[in-house]
Amino acid sequence: MQLQVMNSPFNQEQAELLNRLLPTFTESQKVWLSGYLAGAASAPLASVLGVPSQQGTTEGTASKEVTILYGSQTGNARGLAKKASTTLEGKGFQVTVSAMSDFKPNNIKKVKNLLIIVSTHGEGDPPDNALTFHEFLHGKRAPKLEDLNFSVLSLGDSSYEFFCQTGKQFDARLEELGGTRLYPRFDCDLDYDEPAAEWLEGVISSLGEAKGGIPALTQGTATQTVESTFSRTNPFRAEVLDNLNLNGRGSNKETRHLELSLEGSGLSFEPGDALGIYPENDPELVDLLLEELKWNPEESVTINKQGEVLSLKDALTTYYEITTLTKPLLEKAAKLTASNELQELLNDNEKVKSYLEGHDLLDVVREFGPVNSSPQEFVSILRKMPARLYSIASSLNANPDEVHLTIGAVRYNAHGRDRKGVCSIFTAERLQPGDTVPVYIQHNENFKLPANSETPIIMVGPGTGVAPFRSFMQEREETGAEGKSWMFFGDQHFVTDFLYQTEWQKWLKDGVLTRMDVAFSRDTAEKVYVQHRMLEQSKELFQWLQEGAHVYICGDEKHMAHDVHQTLIGIIEKEGSLSREEAEAYLADMQQQKRYQRDVY
Repeated sequence: MQLQVMNSPFNQEQAELLNRLLPTFTESQKVWLSGYLAGAASAPLASVLGVPSQQGTTEGTASKEVTILYGSQTGNARGLAKKASTTLEGKGFQVTVSAMSDFKPNNIKKVKNLLIIVSTHGEGDPPDNALTFHEFLHGKRAPKLEDLNFSVLSLGDSSYEFFCQTGKQFDARLEELGGTRLYPRFDCDLDYDEPAAEWLEGVISSLGEAKGGIPALTQGTATQTVESTFSRTNPFRAEVLDNLNLNGRGSNKETRHLELSLEGSGLSFEPGDALGIYPENDPELVDLLLEELKWNPEESVTINKQGEVLSLKDALTTYYEITTLTKPLLEKAAKLTASNELQELLNDNEKVKSYLEGHDLLDVVREFGPVNSSPQEFVSILRKMPARLYSIASSLNANPDEVHLTIGAVRYNAHGRDRKGVCSIFTAERLQPGDTVPVYIQHNENFKLPANSETPIIMVGPGTGVAPFRSFMQEREETGAEGKSWMFFGDQHFVTDFLYQTEWQKWLKDGVLTRMDVAFSRDTAEKVYVQHRMLEQSKELFQWLQEGAHVYICGDEKHMAHDVHQTLIGIIEKEGSLSREEAEAYLADMQQQKRYQRDVY
């Protein structure tokens, strides 16, 4: 929006200056300035903006500058970085926020105050958008950083062996390069809101000490930031509209298509985003656990710092995680059970790692009980039930006020007992149309359609990995996108497991989808997977890459995504007549350009 001299109180020179300046402001800076102009118009503008006068202090503005770099796979670190930025700007700091993939690594030498907010992905790996910066900082080209003040907020999941590994690596490396910790690193588990807030409070205090006090908040500064009413900490109760089994009779699988209403929520999303669901534990498992503990299910327990009280049964059903074990949980349980066997287990890391796989809280109580504590002491060692994230399988433009999910039901037998996935079975067996479920939107900037709708896209999504690509196709159909599109889908059997088959066939017929290659591994003597179909089409696939196609992968990280990644390198190496190293660099460059994006789990 351009300011016009006509009908405004500004002269030509002032209007030109404002037109150059206003587009450079962040949203929070605009809110801040509007609050100032509304409530403090009599004060000198320069003093409130933090611009030193000619007679001002000799302390440079650099001490007020803070750079926040985030590495995020699902969006949690990004969300915390944005919140931290808003809070710091409200305190008078000048903040630059950037994904690590968008930050020029060499510019680290110019940074004085650095905050790293980063998650750990998979088995201790950096998230995709942190790979390049992580590699640079840990390489020989990393500069000395004696003038750097830094602090790290690390996100992770304590059920994984390499808990918060990436954050720990950044923290150690920045110190090794000469940086000074502004505030100690915080390692956060799945329930990260309170520790993250405590970390930021400590960081702000340290920054204030470093530059002689924190600037006072100007009236109307931070309070004017408007956020969505519903969020991860305040989920919306969405009504179930439909819940269908996508697999045919005789299939080895059960894949649910879940349709939820967002009417009245004000929530919005884009293709590539995810939906968080807060599930409930299996009531049969809760009953077995209570039976083993021999406690009154109706006894009251306090579940949080706010003093909220639930019955023990309700707390174990709706609030606490009881199916996933972590080493910290076993260590706390050892103190409540006084079990020598459990203590011996904890002394052997390999045995602990093996035990965590496939066991749950009921196993611990049965094998190492009895529990010598009160119900209140017992629940205090448990983690809060985390939400489960699912790639959204619909376009909001095509289905207003609705969100669709594709969820594979998880059932298996381990250690002599049948086990069930918490959220997948909650949706498959206990959610009916008319029921409501707590949900929130998890935005994912790392998995987005190209801004230019004419850009070709290649999608690889076997099984439930098909979900975001259904969203992509609905969006492209709705917006009339003209770019070519190519889908690789795979599952076990063509007859029973071709998810959304009629929709894909219609998109092909209508030209919304350019081509589709499928692999049904159990329909042939030799198993065929999506990467095999990609190899069969290697020449054309590479041609699409040369034309600027964006590649998207969704699904299992350990096997499928790894195999597809290696296949892509092989195709680039062969069809581009490149060395292996050059092919790897080609794909890494695609990733840097956001032409290669993954939503893997």
